[in-house]
Amino acid sequence: MSAARAAVLGSPVAHSLSPVLHRAAYAGMGLDDWSYDAFEVGEDALEGFLADLDGSWRGLSLTMPLKRVALSLADSVSDLAAKVGGANTLVLRDGRRAADNTDVHGIVTALREAGLDGVASALVLGGGATAASALAALSRLGVSRVAVAVRSPERAAEAIEVGARFGVSAQVVRLDELDAALPADLVVSTLPGRAADAFAEPVAASGAALFDVVYAPWPTALAHAVDTAGGRVVGGFEMLLHQAVRQVVLMTGRDDVPVEAMRAAGEAELARRSA
Repeated sequence: MSAARAAVLGSPVAHSLSPVLHRAAYAGMGLDDWSYDAFEVGEDALEGFLADLDGSWRGLSLTMPLKRVALSLADSVSDLAAKVGGANTLVLRDGRRAADNTDVHGIVTALREAGLDGVASALVLGGGATAASALAALSRLGVSRVAVAVRSPERAAEAIEVGARFGVSAQVVRLDELDAALPADLVVSTLPGRAADAFAEPVAASGAALFDVVYAPWPTALAHAVDTAGGRVVGGFEMLLHQAVRQVVLMTGRDDVPVEAMRAAGEAELARRSA
């Protein structure tokens, strides 16, 4: 088999856990000729980067801020990526670029593994690209009532539009009026870093389960509060893991992906970084 290349692109990208996860998959699958790297690539540089790739390239993982622009640079776009409005994956084959979205799969699988596929109501904190993927995932899980909490209503416009494409009608509330959307069966925080710290107390007191997309540093104040209150908590690492598993399937064309080896490698790297 000839050498094959893949990589994660974004800006910033140095913190990405994707190389650890994908390399662990290749090792477990015996793909000794496959390599996976990370490249700092901004939105304006993506077109040029893609133009310089040779036939050894099999796929790219895309982080912010590349998920939207990738749609316009692809030869084909999956229905899911088109409806979500962003692609985190480009599969490269026979000189063509196929855009897809595995974030939704990652969220759905993470929540189902935690037994959270039977919730009726959800509250999504944040209105960006990850919130849009979360609404798509919640639609697949059969959630019937959703609220989106943002600092100002216009920040939720795109996510609300995406939700509507998946049959999810979402109520918009302000983050400083969070109590209006509680209680909910599940709270999904798509806020970065420590941005959700201020909401730890009301969310924990509501008795909701929590899915927090942050994976480092972990636990977040929000996750710690919900866990201490006895609520079920799912961290962002689980989403990251399962979206990467799906990417490996798409890029290699194989479904014998060693999920547990990837999980172990990712957890070991996170432990190393936090030591």
